[in-house]
Amino acid sequence: MADTTVRIAMNGVTGRMGQRQHLVRSLLALRDQGGLELADGTVIRPEPVLVGRSAPKLRALAERHGLAHWTCDLDAVLGDDTIGLYFDAQVTAAREEAVKKAIAAGKPLYVEKPTAGSLAGALELARLAQEAGVKNGVVQDKLFLPGLRKLRRLVEGGFFGRILSVRGEFGYWVFEGDWQQAQRPSWNYRAEDGGGIAADMFPHWEYVLHELFGPVRTVQAHLATHLPRRWDESGTPYEATADDAAYAVFELPGGIVAQINSSWAVRVHRDELVEFQVDGTEGSAVAGLRHCRVQHRAHTPKPVWNPDLPAAEPFRAQWQEVPDNDTFDNAFKTQWELFLRHVVRDEPWHWDLAAGARGVQLAELARRSSAEGRRLDVPELSR
Repeated sequence: MADTTVRIAMNGVTGRMGQRQHLVRSLLALRDQGGLELADGTVIRPEPVLVGRSAPKLRALAERHGLAHWTCDLDAVLGDDTIGLYFDAQVTAAREEAVKKAIAAGKPLYVEKPTAGSLAGALELARLAQEAGVKNGVVQDKLFLPGLRKLRRLVEGGFFGRILSVRGEFGYWVFEGDWQQAQRPSWNYRAEDGGGIAADMFPHWEYVLHELFGPVRTVQAHLATHLPRRWDESGTPYEATADDAAYAVFELPGGIVAQINSSWAVRVHRDELVEFQVDGTEGSAVAGLRHCRVQHRAHTPKPVWNPDLPAAEPFRAQWQEVPDNDTFDNAFKTQWELFLRHVVRDEPWHWDLAAGARGVQLAELARRSSAEGRRLDVPELSR
């Protein structure tokens, strides 16, 4: 079989996530390893074509990584028959229009989440892609993290018995930008630009819960803007109109209760920036980005509440590390490889725009739940 070169129009890769994870650690890493080799010896070779609004940034990025092609003309690149795939990592507010153009051009497409700023917009993109018959995918990178892959192994192996609850803690302190530069772009904190931690993180929580434990049935959330004043990249103060923290309770099938806190206004006292604790009748686990620790029923100690004495038990030491038993690559790169196989060889794929719409739906319902102060059902979306 002949090797296959896939020219990929990458829109929005001058941004932090698009550049670091998708360009450098995924496609350029594939290029540097000689491409993606298939079982029959065929090699898929990705060739990025950078797309964006800033010519100086694109030129500098292309020169830094030895890339020959970049452009600020999205219409021209979508009209190029040699482009075999469109990728979008722009700010959310710019995504819908660009993805619609890619669908109209008949390009297979792979997009970051959230796929749109509203559920109606997300469903429209899924419908348009289905009607056009174009292959499409949504980034759901958390599923491919080592810690969550180990957690999935435990679930599928029946380690937990009957699962009772899931507790998630995510977040870190994002500096306001006045005396230390913020670690995230300022648009993340402006609702008018599509910002907000619910819009950003609830699509992640939807697919993590859905794939590991089952679809979310209800949501009750409280969203907050704890830091209403921040400073942008130029040092100019602005009003933060988007939520920077979200506290939510989800109901899953079988009576499982999931509680996840998400915050950009919290200081970390965890082993990793995100951790999920799963408790079941037969055992418990705590999974992060890379690590996963377990405590089986037979090894569960018997603590006794006594506030008059200092704690003497080494609680963390009572858990056992789950071994890797595998070699884990970068999560983004792993999903890119699966999608390239899908595009070139039509291998199975189910993380499509319809799946991405569920994440947008959950974020939208969380905002409504917070505004109305009540629990809401999460209707099943029709494909």
